[in-house]
Amino acid sequence: MAHFARVHITGKIDRVIVAEQSFIDTLPDSVFWVQTSYNTRGGVHYDNATGQPSADQGKALRKNFAGIGYTYDAQRDAFIPPKPSDDAVLDEATCLWQVVED
Repeated sequence: MAHFARVHITGKIDRVIVAEQSFIDTLPDSVFWVQTSYNTRGGVHYDNATGQPSADQGKALRKNFAGIGYTYDAQRDAFIPPKPSDDAVLDEATCLWQVVED
C-alpha cells in the first residue's frame, strides 16, 4: 500500500488516500493521482520507527508528504504546503516555507 494525493486542476491537493497502484490505475481520473511518501519532509525520508533520516534516501518522494490544501508543483515534482504568511519565502531545497525575520 502507498499514499496517493489527488491533484485538482488548480494544482491543489483535494484528497489523500492509501491504496495500491493497481487500484489507482483503474480510476477514470488516474492521471490526477500522484504518489506521496508519509515519511518524507523537506526532501528527507525518515525512518518510521526511529524518526531519524533513513539510510535509503531513494524512498524520499516529492519533497513533502501531501496534505489537503497543499499544491503539487509538477516542475519541481514537489508537494508544497500552503504559504503561512505574506512574508514567507519558499526554500527551493526543501519546498517548505521560511519566514524571513527583519
